[in-house]
Amino acid sequence: MRDEDTEVLDSPVTIFLMGQNRWMEESSWPPEGTELRDYYLRSGGSANSINGDGLLGVEPPDREPPDVYTYDPLFPIPSLGGHSGFVPIIAPMGPADQAGVEVLNGVLVYSSAPLQEDLTIIGPVSLTLYAATSAPDTDFTAKLCVVSPEGRSTNVQEGIARARYRESLSHPTPITPDEVYEYLIDLGPTAYVFKAGNRIRVQVSSSDFPQWDRNLNTGGPLGAEGATQARVATQTVLHDVHHPSRLTLSVVSG
Repeated sequence: MRDEDTEVLDSPVTIFLMGQNRWMEESSWPPEGTELRDYYLRSGGSANSINGDGLLGVEPPDREPPDVYTYDPLFPIPSLGGHSGFVPIIAPMGPADQAGVEVLNGVLVYSSAPLQEDLTIIGPVSLTLYAATSAPDTDFTAKLCVVSPEGRSTNVQEGIARARYRESLSHPTPITPDEVYEYLIDLGPTAYVFKAGNRIRVQVSSSDFPQWDRNLNTGGPLGAEGATQARVATQTVLHDVHHPSRLTLSVVSG
């Protein structure tokens, strides 16, 4: 910038607000007046795909059966949009129609009721997931989406957690198959306006390939095993009074 007054650094925080497609300048991150709001995963035990009964709401679950799906590393859930670093012909980046993955039984889909008014989220997004796996190691993925009144689902942000790194990214700890653990999946920051009539949706699965490398479910050394060693895992996602799995959004009040 070489001594030119560009005004780029005049504000501590500059935000592009998607949904309204405008720039904002703020004094802090997240902006003042932002509060964390939980949206709980709910279902009758059949949240598999868009044709299931998955719900997302502000009321905590009570007594509800878990959702179960199968993850086969040889047939991972394909990436549709997002942060994929591959060439567009293989895995397009950015926003994308999610219809191709939301019809798969290996994807749990939880959707809110249509919003009565605009909802602005600016800040971090996370998913607290209570889950068990039949494998000695696995991944859990989450994707935040916006659903238009016409039913089109588009990705907003996504994240992943590897079971052995649930407590530390530098000191892996093994898990016990079929034991329930709490996973905090960081979907990263975003700034988005869900408009009135839209629905909030979160997808839960165990792969998002090739955006993220597949977990072969073996618990073995990373990168040292071939596809022939992959094993199929049965994944169980709990949402009840003792296991309140939930999406946490940074909501701008007022």
